[in-house]
Amino acid sequence: MLKILILSNGHGEDLSGSLIAKQFVKSGYSVNALPIVGKGNYYEKEKIKIIGKNKEFSTGGIGYNSFKGRLTEIFGGEIFYLLKKLYLTFQIRKKYDYFLVVGDIVPVFFAWFCKKDFFTYLVAYSSHYEGKLKLPWPSKFFLLSQKAKTIYTRDSLTANDLTLQLKRKVSFLGNPFMDKFISRNKELKKSEFSIGLFPGSRFPEILDNFVLILEVLEALSDLRYFQKIEFNFAIVNALSSSKIKDIFQNRGWLKLEQVKEKYLLKFQYKSLEVNIYWNNFEKILLKSICCISMAGTAAEQAIGLGKPVIQIEGKGPQFTKSFAEAQRRLLGKYVFCASNYKNKNDQINQTIKLIIKVIYLIKLNKKFMISCNENAKKRLGENKACLKMVDDMNIVIKNDQGK
Repeated sequence: MLKILILSNGHGEDLSGSLIAKQFVKSGYSVNALPIVGKGNYYEKEKIKIIGKNKEFSTGGIGYNSFKGRLTEIFGGEIFYLLKKLYLTFQIRKKYDYFLVVGDIVPVFFAWFCKKDFFTYLVAYSSHYEGKLKLPWPSKFFLLSQKAKTIYTRDSLTANDLTLQLKRKVSFLGNPFMDKFISRNKELKKSEFSIGLFPGSRFPEILDNFVLILEVLEALSDLRYFQKIEFNFAIVNALSSSKIKDIFQNRGWLKLEQVKEKYLLKFQYKSLEVNIYWNNFEKILLKSICCISMAGTAAEQAIGLGKPVIQIEGKGPQFTKSFAEAQRRLLGKYVFCASNYKNKNDQINQTIKLIIKVIYLIKLNKKFMISCNENAKKRLGENKACLKMVDDMNIVIKNDQGK
């Protein structure tokens, strides 16, 4: 049985890596995972063995962070932690036949340094950001190595761009993080008009994001129309129920009576009600007609499902003004954001106008949702990405074994 090690660099990357790993296992491979940044919870969920001890960093890994975020990485010991991970990967390299890299230049460098045959899913980069992809030096050198077997990108524009730049085949077969919704989409009945609220997954940043979304909801509570809408928060375990209760209590919200459903709390402010869910991310996203987001992967998945997204720019270190602006370029015109404001109150008021505008378009403009679905296919691709990618890698592996 051939052995594959998956190297991933970040929360969303772990999700994609775990889903590809699951498909590899179905195809008869032995698969382990080495999450470079983060605890690798998605791998645990899919029962994929994790190699090494892991640590969560508040910034979520080296990437699109603020200057403060990068300083936090350095003083938080992330650089030394990465060097330890590199040494561990080098130590265990001979146990595996192939590496699969999910993310950016960091895991690509790990694979190249270990002189292993590797497959690459460059989920962290897109030509939509600037029209032409400027890979960080020396990515091209690594990707042109004979050890780099195949390269997959997150959209067709990037695949075409990199094919020209590298003068080698680069493929777009879809995005694995969308595969989670294939079967569940059929299960869910369309319910009342509901809006998903996604404050992100990084602690302690999630606290600031959560409160900012609450401030928007509190301002919305004066508008009678919104008492008909169901608002659902998708919360990660890093934000405990006791912390949630404290925030609501301090802001004058009323906790509603105990509900039967597990992992659910209900709160009310004036006539507006909010549901707080843990471990129910996919269900909330599927039933939502649109989303209010301060997250990375959640916004991508919403757009991939043809749902419009309203961003709220935060303080960071991850979901900053620059991150939000880059996300809009990545995902297209159905990500809405109040980006030109004088102060926080102005930001909140402009965000409310955008929410009303999006609801109006959903309710009264049939072409709007059709365009959202067309954009979904263009930006995120078709379903069954994991199956397509593993089948494609299988062809390369069989050719290698036949030599």
